[in-house]
Amino acid sequence: MSGRGEYVLALYIAEHQGEPPVSPGQVAERLGRSPATASEMFRKLGDDGLVDYEPYEGVALTEAGRARATELHETYVLLSWFFRAVLDLDDHEGKAMEMAAVMDHEVAAQLVETLPYDAEVPPELEVPDRDDDAEA
Repeated sequence: MSGRGEYVLALYIAEHQGEPPVSPGQVAERLGRSPATASEMFRKLGDDGLVDYEPYEGVALTEAGRARATELHETYVLLSWFFRAVLDLDDHEGKAMEMAAVMDHEVAAQLVETLPYDAEVPPELEVPDRDDDAEA
């Protein structure tokens, strides 16, 4: 797994755990990649306008990158919840990270809709309440 979306998502999470800019090594560690590989990907994402990357300074999401990352994160949360509640995967977060960049957000939302109402929701995941969605 080495897609651009995965790096955008990992950077988004890292930015929320600290202040940008984030070192490429921090993102590389999260994804099981080398810092050099992450730096190369951030150069490409910079060319795409999704990040601002300064060698030796770090990387930060642009406005366009943040918009893409927000959707990826929502998909990640939905998948992580599904993988834990339904499939009981030990590495539900890792698998969700892998798939969030390749799965359509609407498909992930439909997977979650298949969950029984009494499915245990991991407390660390912020998943919208179904009643709140119906009222919106």
